[in-house]
Amino acid sequence: MAIISITRLRVRHWRFLPYFFVDTFRAALQAKAAAGNLAVAIVSEARNTFWTRSAWADEAALRAFMLSGPHRRAMPKLARWCDEASVARWAQDSAQLPGWDEVHRRMQAEGRPSKLAKPSPDHLAYKIPAPVVRPGKALVFK
Repeated sequence: MAIISITRLRVRHWRFLPYFFVDTFRAALQAKAAAGNLAVAIVSEARNTFWTRSAWADEAALRAFMLSGPHRRAMPKLARWCDEASVARWAQDSAQLPGWDEVHRRMQAEGRPSKLAKPSPDHLAYKIPAPVVRPGKALVFK
């Protein structure tokens, strides 16, 4: 049994992108090295939008990652940097990361919006467009 965690983040202004990229890369490397991490992937798409997928051995491993290191330091900044943000997680038999169609379906059905300082109208209405993943755009860390 694996825990799958997904996020969708849209950075609201280009001036936040350099900081976002640094923090995202640090958190991805942290996840890759974290005990209990089975897989990590990030994809960027249009309009400064980013999706993450990760698989974890159990809920305790995921929580330990979330509450430590670069990930913990980045979390409070996202409320200022993003105008759309949502998360979802579920348990599944396989540690294989789900496809992007499944990620989108789960985000709509089981996800929740994050609290943001300046949410977009789509964030407030919880409108989440399907990810547009072009070949070679996903970064797979593990």
